[in-house]
Amino acid sequence: MTTEKQLVGEKAAEFVEDGMIIGLGTGSTVRYTIEKIGGLVQQGLSIQGVATSIRTEQLAKECGIPLLSLEEVDELDLAIDGADEADPAFHLIKGGGGALLREKIIASSARRFVVVADPSKMVEQLGRFPLPVEVETFGYKMTEKKIRSLGGASALRVKEGKPYITDNGHYIFDCDFGLIASPEELERELNLIPGVVENGLFIDMADTIITVNEKQEIQVKKRTKQE
Repeated sequence: MTTEKQLVGEKAAEFVEDGMIIGLGTGSTVRYTIEKIGGLVQQGLSIQGVATSIRTEQLAKECGIPLLSLEEVDELDLAIDGADEADPAFHLIKGGGGALLREKIIASSARRFVVVADPSKMVEQLGRFPLPVEVETFGYKMTEKKIRSLGGASALRVKEGKPYITDNGHYIFDCDFGLIASPEELERELNLIPGVVENGLFIDMADTIITVNEKQEIQVKKRTKQE
């Protein structure tokens, strides 16, 4: 049986065109996109990918997708990634998988950013999913105090009894700010804190969101950009 994640993940592969350089996201939904692209490559599609995580890099290699490093390209034609939450303004929370820094760098380097999201990720207001904030390990407790001063509870992400380490060697705090009234303002305030490397608010970045409705019909939503 085809799942919602598979429906939206495979749909995103339709945005891929011959000759493109593509940012490949991280997560359970975009995995289907990568596997679908891999199948198209086996059929003769000529593309190159840039991975957002070590995990995605391994998957892309298994699928036969040629990879580049971001240092080898000037711009990406397309980036495809998942989201932990997406609101009607196309603002996102990302980073549940721990790759938010690389994901944001790659998304911001792409001419078009397509997000794949099953219906559970579509929300009226961001904030039910804890907001990941990636921080330097040096002075992380002081950084945490400053994050909390913005009004959020925080918890250091732990894996197997030890602090979770991102692919770039940082820690992550998962923060609860409640429902976020102004994602734009919170993003700015977090990034002004010394020690914060990046946060999981992706503001004005997604161009297209692919999801499904209650009838299991694929919905392709396109953001109207402000002039």
